[in-house]
Amino acid sequence: MPHHLRLRLPVQGASLAVAGLLLTGCGEPADAKDRPAAGASASAAASASTSATTSAPPLKPGEVRVAGQVDKPSTLTLAELRSLPQTSVTVEFSSAKGPQKQTYQGVLLHDVLKNAQPRFDASKKNGQLRGIVAATGGGDYRAVFAWAELDPGFAKSQVLLAVSEDGTPFEDASGPRLVVPQDAKGGRYVSELNQLWVGVVDPVVDGGQQ
Repeated sequence: MPHHLRLRLPVQGASLAVAGLLLTGCGEPADAKDRPAAGASASAAASASTSATTSAPPLKPGEVRVAGQVDKPSTLTLAELRSLPQTSVTVEFSSAKGPQKQTYQGVLLHDVLKNAQPRFDASKKNGQLRGIVAATGGGDYRAVFAWAELDPGFAKSQVLLAVSEDGTPFEDASGPRLVVPQDAKGGRYVSELNQLWVGVVDPVVDGGQQ
């Protein structure tokens, strides 16, 4: 065998070995890289299952959901609200229909929310003053309150979840109405109330949102 051919044989052998390694690495089906790993699939399925389990059921007409950063979320009906201690208040406020004067009867909003056990930070001085409450009513109408507006330890007025107006009970399917005696306008008198969300402003303020 000529000398120059003997020198090239080792190089050819090495090339074949490298080619073999490359083929071995590509031995999985062409679509394998497009399929999620078994562990990832299981994780995604578990996550979807958890979301489905923890998602709140749809509300029935007249029900009010108390949720957010609370230890005891609940759903209340007008009948349940009527069974709780009642408070009566006569209010005057302006609305699109002109000046209004009515007498409402209902449950103190603070009592209902306190029973839900909001997760305020007890390590902070007056940690409850960081609390906010969002009230949602029919037609996705929403109004926000500071916790101090509802807490009798800070506020003089008493915000109600009203179950009747001028002696006439609200229909069960309509739900309660918020009554805010300290407001001059009726914008926060949320009708057909269906959700009360409790939280704190810390995530927004500490997150640097402007």
